[in-house]
Amino acid sequence: MAERKGEVSRKTNETSVSVSVHIDGTGTGKISTGVGFFDHMLDQLCRHSLIDMDIDVKGDLHIDDHHTVEDTGIALGQAISKALGDRKGITRYASIDLAMDETMTKAAIDVSGRPFLVWNVNFSTPKIGTFDTELVREFFQAFAQNAGITLHVLNHYGANNHHIAETCFKAVARALRTATEVDPRQANRIPSTKGTLV
Repeated sequence: MAERKGEVSRKTNETSVSVSVHIDGTGTGKISTGVGFFDHMLDQLCRHSLIDMDIDVKGDLHIDDHHTVEDTGIALGQAISKALGDRKGITRYASIDLAMDETMTKAAIDVSGRPFLVWNVNFSTPKIGTFDTELVREFFQAFAQNAGITLHVLNHYGANNHHIAETCFKAVARALRTATEVDPRQANRIPSTKGTLV
C-alpha cells in the first residue's frame, strides 16, 4: 500500500494555513496556530490518533480566534481526505467512550465520504481561559465537512470545561485512529457495497 500522506496549503485574506499529515505515523508533529489552547487540543488529536501532523497557521488573531480555528479544520480535513485517497481497505467505522477524570465523551465515526456532524456537547462557560468554547464545535464542523466523514460527538457528563473539550479531541482522535486503520481482511476492497466512498 502506498504511503498515506496529504498536504494542503490554504491562503485567504484572513489566514494562511499549511498542513501535512501521515496517516500511518506515530502521533508526532509540529503545531503552531498562535492560539495556545487550540495548539494543546490539536496536539491531543495528533498524539492519540497516531497521525503525524505538521500544522502552521498565521491568522487574524487581532480580530479573534474564529478564522484561525475554522480554517485549520478545513485544511486538516482536506489533508486527511487526500491521504486516505479512495479509502480502500480501511476499517471505516469506529466509536469510543473516553473517560478523563470526571468527564466522559463518546465519539463515533464513519469515514463514509458523506460529511455530517452531530454535536451534543455543552459547555457551562463561554470561555476556557481566552478561548471561546463555541469554537470547539466550529473546528469539528469544518474538519468533518472537509475530511468527508460522518462524526457524532456526545458528552455524557463532565464538570470541568477544559476536560470536556479535551475529551472531545481525544475521543475523536482514538476513533479516527481505528476507523482509518487498514483492515487486513479486506485490504484491497472498498468497505462499501456501493464500491466507492468518495
